[in-house]
Amino acid sequence: MSQETKKEKKKKKKKEKKKEKKEKKEKKEQVAVEAEENHHY
Repeated sequence: MSQETKKEKKKKKKKEKKKEKKEKKEKKEQVAVEAEENHHY
């Protein structure tokens, strides 16, 4: 029982880290896009 919970926690943590990485990447790309747009003005 407790072993299963540990496994699930680890899985969840990994998933959250992946999500965090994805959000960071998207934010970085968004900033790049905004910088590009600002450059045109």
